[in-house]
Amino acid sequence: MHSPLDAGCLPTTVDVSWLAVEDTTAVAAVRRAADALARRLGFAEQRVAEVGIVATELASNLRKHADEGVLLLRSARTGDGQPLVELVAVDSGPGMAEPARSWQDGRSTAGSLGIGLGAVARLADSHDLLSEPGRGSVFVARLHARAGGGRPAIDDSIAGLTRAVTGETVCGDAYVARRHAGRLSIMVCDGSGHGPLAAAASQRAVRVFCEGEPGPPEAAVARIHAALEGTRGGAVAVAEHDPVTGTVRYAGVGNISGSLLTANGRQSMVSLPGIAGYQARPIRAFEYSAAPGAVLVMHSDGLTDRWTADGRHRLLAAAPVLVAGVLLREAAVRRDDASVVVARLDAR
Repeated sequence: MHSPLDAGCLPTTVDVSWLAVEDTTAVAAVRRAADALARRLGFAEQRVAEVGIVATELASNLRKHADEGVLLLRSARTGDGQPLVELVAVDSGPGMAEPARSWQDGRSTAGSLGIGLGAVARLADSHDLLSEPGRGSVFVARLHARAGGGRPAIDDSIAGLTRAVTGETVCGDAYVARRHAGRLSIMVCDGSGHGPLAAAASQRAVRVFCEGEPGPPEAAVARIHAALEGTRGGAVAVAEHDPVTGTVRYAGVGNISGSLLTANGRQSMVSLPGIAGYQARPIRAFEYSAAPGAVLVMHSDGLTDRWTADGRHRLLAAAPVLVAGVLLREAAVRRDDASVVVARLDAR
C-alpha cells in the first residue's frame, strides 16, 4: 500500500522482495534479506536476530514440505508510525487438515507439514495461517521493532499484495485505501505496460486519490483519469463500502476486476472499457448489496478471473492478507505485473 499518511490514507505497506525457496541456499538468502530489512527499519540487533529466526523457520518449512514455495518480505508502518516487518509465505503444497496444531512446538502429525512453527508463534507479535488440504498454505507473521510490542496496531481488515513481472524490479500496479465518515474506499491502478513508467502512472493515481477530497467513486476515477494525461495511463477502479446502507459503489475504467464474495457465491462488478489518461466512456458507478461479512476483492489483469471461492469455507473466513496470498498463488500470470486487494466488509 503506497499512500501519504497526512493525506488521509491508511498506513503504508511496501512489498520489498519476493524470494523463491527451492533449496538450502535459498533459506540462507531469505534470512540475509530479512536481517537487512529489519536493520534498515532501525530494529535493534536482538530483534534483527529474531526476525531472522522467523524468516528461517518459514523458509525452511517451504523448502522441506511445500511445492513452489515463495516468501514475501514487506515493510510496514503501524497507525502510530512504528516500523514493522511482515513475512508472507505462500506454497502449493499438500495443505493441512488441522492447521491450528502446526504452531505447537514439535508437532509432526499426519496431515500437517511435519514441523512445528512454535518459534514463529513465540517471536512474532501476530501470526496467522490459511491452509486448505490439496491446495496449499499461506502463513503471515508480523514483528514490531520492539519485542513484545503486542498485536501490531494496523487495519488488518484490508490487505493487498503486488508482484512485478519477471525481470522487472518495480511493479506497475499500485493500490491504496482510506476511511472517511465511516466508509471504506479502495483504489487500484494498473499502469500500462511494465517497469518504472508504469509505476510512475500508478503512483500518480495513488497521490491523486489520497490528496483529493473524499467523494463518490466515479468522481475519484474521473479525477485520476484527468491527472494521468501525459503518463502511460492505465486501468483504474475505486470501490466504496457504506456499512450503514450495506452497499458497495464501484466505478472503473479498464481491466480492474472487482468481486464480492459471500457464502452464496461470487458477484462480479462492472468496469467500463477505456484507458485512464487517454480515453474513457462517460464514467459511471454501479451499486451492489454487501451484507456484513462479505469479502471485497479487486485485482489487476495480472490475475486471471479463473479463480473460485465456491465451497471454500476456510478461504471465506480467513484474514484478507491470507486470501490475497491464495489468489495471487492461484490466478497470477508470470508475464504481467500483478496486484490484488482484499477487504472484509464487517459492519462498523
